[in-house]
Amino acid sequence: MKTTLLALCLLALTGCSTLGVKPYERDLLAHPAMALEADALDKAFDDHIYFSKEATNGGRGSAGGGCGCN
Repeated sequence: MKTTLLALCLLALTGCSTLGVKPYERDLLAHPAMALEADALDKAFDDHIYFSKEATNGGRGSAGGGCGCN
């Protein structure tokens, strides 16, 4: 019983040991489509909607009141 529990603990500890990007995978992850903000126009549109609905100014230099008329 103890050896089984020990084996399971060791297996659980080694489960995250291979996280990381291999050198041959970096070219795929560096593709512009893989960026969190891939399209600047979509990002600007989403920011406008968010700031209009939340009535906040997120430090992007635009004034807003929440009515959506910025």
